[in-house]
Amino acid sequence: MNPELPTWCEPLLTQVRSARTEDFTRLRTPTSGGRASAVLVLLGEQPEHGPDVLLLQRAATMRNHAGQPAFPGGAADPEDVDPTATALREAQEEVGLDPDSVTVLAQLPRLWIPVSDFVVTPVLGWWHQPHPVHPRATTEVAHVARLSVAELVDPDNRVRVRHPSGWIGPAFQVRGMLVWGFTAGVLATLLDMGGWSRPWHPDRVVDLPSTQLASVAGPDKVDDVAGPLP
Repeated sequence: MNPELPTWCEPLLTQVRSARTEDFTRLRTPTSGGRASAVLVLLGEQPEHGPDVLLLQRAATMRNHAGQPAFPGGAADPEDVDPTATALREAQEEVGLDPDSVTVLAQLPRLWIPVSDFVVTPVLGWWHQPHPVHPRATTEVAHVARLSVAELVDPDNRVRVRHPSGWIGPAFQVRGMLVWGFTAGVLATLLDMGGWSRPWHPDRVVDLPSTQLASVAGPDKVDDVAGPLP
């Protein structure tokens, strides 16, 4: 029997049930090929802060994705039976998440990242039994944070980011982190679907910091400038 879901989940789930790739990106996902991968979009709740989402921050010493916030996730292993298995395994390896503490709500549409040729399935989950998490793969993960929906939708925390290539996409400036690329694109869409978004100023455009310019496709981790577009 599934744990009872909080009432705030229902508007999001109603929208997710009929979600299409086009709701997240203008890029059409190839019917074949691509590197199968998955990320875990883990929603939780804290009494003092309300709904939140779990993000990690990549280690600053990584050659790829250095210092970049992201969902737990990565490339599929041969033994993974489906995207859910990939997302939960990666979260366990990266931050010590207990898979049994998660109720899987939905697999979202497959999204293609052209630069890395990842085909990513975001897996939406409800953290029905939260527990302490921490960087387990310390060579890859520097920090783990539960960012509240209230922080993410605060107009003061929302911007758009400009890459030197000319790409411009949604971003969030929260607790000293700049969340951009694939992660920010998925978050922005889900915040809209859940009815959480507040009016903000999309004309606030910031240049991507030079420290993030090396955040290109790595061998097995998902996040990229060419993520879902608004």
